[in-house]
Amino acid sequence: MAPETPPREPRDPGGGPSDSDATARRASNAPARSAGIGKGPGTLLVTLYGIFTVGAASRSAVQLATRFDEAPLAYLLSAAAALVYAFITLSLVRGGERARRAALGCCCVELLGVLTVGTWTLVEPSAFPDATVWSDYGMGYLFIPVILPVTGLLWLRRSRSHGGPAAVGD
Repeated sequence: MAPETPPREPRDPGGGPSDSDATARRASNAPARSAGIGKGPGTLLVTLYGIFTVGAASRSAVQLATRFDEAPLAYLLSAAAALVYAFITLSLVRGGERARRAALGCCCVELLGVLTVGTWTLVEPSAFPDATVWSDYGMGYLFIPVILPVTGLLWLRRSRSHGGPAAVGD
């Protein structure tokens, strides 16, 4: 009697690996990806950026729909802030190296926006008859709008230096 041999995994007709081979390779990469940019302390960033996305988007939508003629620049800047917050939130949730780089770039844009608008509102307050999310460096929001991109930049920089080889190829 011949010893039983383990069943072979099916191969595609072209001789290449089967779908189960590809699934096993992806599964072997899963632990390296679990330490993504939106995990651990990054979860707090995802939460804060998510809250600011909803807050800035809803506020600007109401202002643009009901009082656009009062302070169009301020309301459009709040809408732009909401878009930046949303993009960063999605990038943090998505994870991977490309998403990390995209979030890093958006955090730079966000910080530049907060510093520009914050300075502009202090130097020429008459240019903003109503406040934006970034007015006075986010004073109306406990300065979180200026703290958030700095924290995001630090986290994204740290997550790059601790990223595994699986995150680099994304």
